Amino acid sequence: MPPIITVENVGKRYRIGQSQAPYSTLRESLVEAVRSPFKKLARNNGPAEFVWAVEDVSFEIKPGEVVGLIGRNGAGKSTLLKMLSRITEPTKGRILLYGRVGSLLEVGTGFHAELTGRENIYLNGAILGMARNEIVRKFDEIVSFAEVEKFIDTPVKHYSSGMYLRLAFAVAAHLEPEILLVDEVLAVGDARFQRKCLDKMQDVGKQGHTVLFVSHNMPAITRLCPRTILLDQGRVLSDGPSHQVAGEYLSGGLGTTAAREWTDSSKAPGDDIVRLRAVRVRTENGEITDVMDIRRPLAIEMEFEVLQDGYVLSPNYHFFNEHGVYVFLAGDSDPAWRNRPRPRGHYVSTAWIPGNLLAECTMIVGAAVTTPESEVVHFFERDAVAFQVIDSLDGDSARGNYGGHMPGVVRPMLKWDTRYTSG
Repeated sequence: MPPIITVENVGKRYRIGQSQAPYSTLRESLVEAVRSPFKKLARNNGPAEFVWAVEDVSFEIKPGEVVGLIGRNGAGKSTLLKMLSRITEPTKGRILLYGRVGSLLEVGTGFHAELTGRENIYLNGAILGMARNEIVRKFDEIVSFAEVEKFIDTPVKHYSSGMYLRLAFAVAAHLEPEILLVDEVLAVGDARFQRKCLDKMQDVGKQGHTVLFVSHNMPAITRLCPRTILLDQGRVLSDGPSHQVAGEYLSGGLGTTAAREWTDSSKAPGDDIVRLRAVRVRTENGEITDVMDIRRPLAIEMEFEVLQDGYVLSPNYHFFNEHGVYVFLAGDSDPAWRNRPRPRGHYVSTAWIPGNLLAECTMIVGAAVTTPESEVVHFFERDAVAFQVIDSLDGDSARGNYGGHMPGVVRPMLKWDTRYTSG
C-alpha cells in the first residue's frame, strides 16, 4: 500500500538575531526609500544568523496509521506539523500528501471571531474542501460533541477558551479528513474532555483515517498510537513501536525528572535534625528511569542525612497523578526502624511499587521525613521526582486485548476463575 504522507529530507530554517522594526505606513516607506536608499541597502545587507528548527527529517505514513510525534520543547514538532498543514513551506526537501488534511494546531485555528459557532463550522468545512451536504450531515454531531448547543448562534469571540477548544476539535475531527494533524491542544481542556477527544481520535483511526498526534502525555501516546516518532533538535532520533520509543524518550533524559540531588546540605530540604540529599526512580535492575512498564516493579529511593541522634524518623512518599489526584501515601514499614530513634548518619530508604498496580499516568512523587508521634514534618519536597506508567499492548496486563480508555488511578491484575458447564 503506497504511503499517504511522505516526508523526504525536509528542513526548515529561520533567521534570528535581528530585531524587526515596527511596521510603517506606505507613505512613510516611500519617503524613507527616497531619502536614504543607500542607508536602507546597507542595513539589509548586515550579518544574519540562521537556525534549523527541522533538519533532514524523513519518514512515511501509510493510510489508516495513527502515529505519535514526541520530543521535548523546541524539538521541532510544531514546525513539522505546520509544514504538513501547508501553513509554512519547508526550506528544503519535499512533502507529499495524498488526501484531504484537517489540522488542529492551536485552539480555534481558522475561526473568525466575529462569526457565530454555526457559521464557523460551515466556514471550516469549506476550507477543508467539504461539500455543503457533508457539513449538514455532520452538523448536529459536531455541536453535540462540542457541548455548545445553547451558544451555537453566538459569535465565538464571546466563547470561553474551553468552548472554543471543544468546537475547534469537534470540527477538525468530525469532517472526516483523510489526514488529521493534532498538536498539543488537549492540555487546555479538562480531564473529562481530554478523554473524550482521545476516544474520538481512536475512533477516527479505527475508521481508516490517518492521524498524526503530537503530545507530551506518554500514556495518551502509547494508548492511541501503535507507532511513534521521536524528534530531538529538529532530527528524527527514533521511529518505531510506541512503548519502545516512549521508553527511549523518558529514560534518555528528554522527558520528566527521574532523579534529583542536593549536593549542598545547607540548601537541601530539611532542618537541624535531618536533610534530604537525593530522590531517584529505579528499575528492578537498579537503573534510573523515567518510565515504568505497568507489569514491572519500580523502586523509589530516598537518600537522607540524619544530623542529630535520638529522633524517630519516618521516610514517606506521596503519589499524585497528572490531574492532581492524590493516589496514595506510602510510609516506611521497615520493622528494623519502627519506633526506633535513628543515630546520626547517612541513610538510603527504598520503597517498591509492585507491577500491575498503577494505571497509565504521569506520576509525581513527593518525598518527606516526619516524626509520626509529634506529627512534625522535617521536610516535604512536593515534586521531588516524576515518572510515566506505560501499559502493555501485548495482552498480558490487566488491559488484556482491549485498546480503549480504561478509567481509574489503579489497574490491578486480579486473579480470575471461570467455571464452565456444557449445554
